[in-house]
Amino acid sequence: MPTEEDNLDRTKTTLHIKGMHCASCAMVIENNLNKMPDTNAVVNYASEKATVEAPDDITREQIVKTIRDSGYDVYENESNPDPEGMEMTAEEAERTKDLKELKTKVIAGGFLAAAIMILGNLNFIPGAPEIPMKTLNILMFLLTLPVQFWVGKVFISGFLKGLKHRNANMDTLIAIGTLTAFIFSSAVTFAEELGIKLPEVGTYFDVSAVVITLVLLGKYFEARAKGRANSAIKKLAGLNPKTAKVIRNGKEMDIPIEEVVVGDEIIVRPGEKIPVDGVILSGESTIDESMVTGESIPVDKIKGAKVYGATINRSGSFTFKAEKVGKDTLLAQIIKLVEEAQGSRAPIQKLADLISGYFVPIVISIAIATFVIWYIFAGLTIALLAMVAVVVIACPCALGLATPTAIMVGAGKGAENGILIKDAESLERFQKVNALLLDKTGTITKGEPEVVDVHNASNLSENELVRLSASAEKRSEHPLGEAVVREAEKRKLILSDPKNFKSIPGQGVRANVDGKTVIKGNAKLMKLEKIDISSLKKECDGLAKEGKTPVFVAVDGRAAGIIAIADTIKSDSHAAIKNFEDSSVNVYMITGDNENTAKAIAQKAGIKPEHVFAEVAPKDKEKKVKELQKKGYKVAMVGDGINDAPALAAADIGIAMGTGTDIAMETGQITIMNGSLGSTYSAWGLSRKTMKIIRQNLFWAFGYNVILIPVAAGILYPFTGVLLNPMIASAAMAASSVTVVSNSLRLRRTKI
Repeated sequence: MPTEEDNLDRTKTTLHIKGMHCASCAMVIENNLNKMPDTNAVVNYASEKATVEAPDDITREQIVKTIRDSGYDVYENESNPDPEGMEMTAEEAERTKDLKELKTKVIAGGFLAAAIMILGNLNFIPGAPEIPMKTLNILMFLLTLPVQFWVGKVFISGFLKGLKHRNANMDTLIAIGTLTAFIFSSAVTFAEELGIKLPEVGTYFDVSAVVITLVLLGKYFEARAKGRANSAIKKLAGLNPKTAKVIRNGKEMDIPIEEVVVGDEIIVRPGEKIPVDGVILSGESTIDESMVTGESIPVDKIKGAKVYGATINRSGSFTFKAEKVGKDTLLAQIIKLVEEAQGSRAPIQKLADLISGYFVPIVISIAIATFVIWYIFAGLTIALLAMVAVVVIACPCALGLATPTAIMVGAGKGAENGILIKDAESLERFQKVNALLLDKTGTITKGEPEVVDVHNASNLSENELVRLSASAEKRSEHPLGEAVVREAEKRKLILSDPKNFKSIPGQGVRANVDGKTVIKGNAKLMKLEKIDISSLKKECDGLAKEGKTPVFVAVDGRAAGIIAIADTIKSDSHAAIKNFEDSSVNVYMITGDNENTAKAIAQKAGIKPEHVFAEVAPKDKEKKVKELQKKGYKVAMVGDGINDAPALAAADIGIAMGTGTDIAMETGQITIMNGSLGSTYSAWGLSRKTMKIIRQNLFWAFGYNVILIPVAAGILYPFTGVLLNPMIASAAMAASSVTVVSNSLRLRRTKI
């Protein structure tokens, strides 16, 4: 295993593999890659990707060579224009070409298989011309040739590659089954010419043709479904605009998005997409950020605000400075994160992978045993049909697709709604949590103080009290002062420039506003300035009990009132907490606030008083996580992804709340882009639904093989006289994979 020290000089490479037909193929490639020194490789059959983490001295070329030596190939990532002028990678172009070729073969195989079946039953059709059986067999032989060796070439090629590399996979099973039927039927047809004496038996050209066609039909539907399972990546990638309007040398010019560099000044007009990430230099607007945060309500942006590539400018024009371009943009990071999550492996998949590794050899052993037993007790015909049915009905594909297809759809669905899941293991573990530990500031609350009450105790109007206070704080950078200024702006009050402004650290400010002396601050400042606030004590105590911070205002030496400021609860916090509690997840709150303030906030949010951890320093939050774990809880810690990093790391699942900052995405296993607790509950629900789909898929995949392989082997024949026809077996095998993928696709319709 690679050491932590090795990780300093390691590179992660993702390659798209061509030619995998089942989970056994993925296991073969993965095992060969992991034989390389200090290499950790994961090959995902559903996404057809290999993620290889290796030392820097192992090159991409060496990794590709190992894959090719295993009998498979790698898609390259050059660009070719598609017919509509959009950019299509070589991989996409080749996949499209492969899908078209597969469709052509399915159609051709269908027509030929139908003709073969008609010829095989011609003498039983009333009114049909009587043709000698020998002639019919020769006609069926000629029609089966292209099906066996052109339509079914992929199975024979895979079988031969497997022999060369001593591997066995689904191609091995299909090739053995269909070639056995074809060779046996050909021998019966030309026995006389070959001088072979055979008993009077029929031919099974129809078995060979129909099995190949039905399995390919299943592969076609599976390929299309897997494309839909990965549609989230395509949708995200398609959000990027193609051009940007930049200012260079004092001139405006439209340039391709690839040519934008850090530092460029970019103009964005109403209705346009923002090309890259940056910060607004001038102008203001309302921006729809739903494609990266999942938040449907547009966000107001002013000078100094951050903007993100692919979001839509709804109103207003502005100029911004490019800060991140290309692979460094938020959208590019999201796409990378989703791709890695879709390619990762959940713990629940281990059993399926283990079985897939031994599956084909076991099936071949069962098929041989089936042939021998039935040949002894029932003769050649039944033995042959039973053996072919066993190898054809066995389906390692369904086992291999059960988990990764659901993970692909689940991770993609989350990304579309501003929920970024780092890996499949996180998605699996989140649904198991029974304790949710919430940081107060920025998680339950907005993390931004605002004016919540104004208590006027003078002959001034309420608006005038706010205006004077805000004017006095105009030059202050204190968060409480900024909250009062924002309140004045919200009320559309015209502020005056303060004179003789003085900030008293830890206490408040003093300034002259429009000829009046305004003092604003806490009780200490009022005492220092000899302002009598005894008449405001009752109001002050009431506000403190409610978790609000009272700020006293004095004008010309007399108490004028109180402005109450609080970090208010987010609009959806209470409902989300109730949903978790109703779902048997215990919700706890952790904060550095004093106990009275903490409990006041907890009461409003719907958190039990005994579930409040108050006056906890950031460095001690990790201890609280471990305390809950010692009590037997599976803990999800929800924080802002920066000062909560140790607690996030210690929890069973760390959930970072943020607006898409890099640090948030790096810290948590799950990132809630819009910082909403409602979205956190949605993420938990998505985790549960995804795992439910996976369990259904595994039940179907295991149940299908456990029940139908014995049926194909003829276990019912002695009691019912029923022997499974290989053609029906092939239809069932094709249906099993399509069923698993289709079941996973139901997640796309899930409302979260």
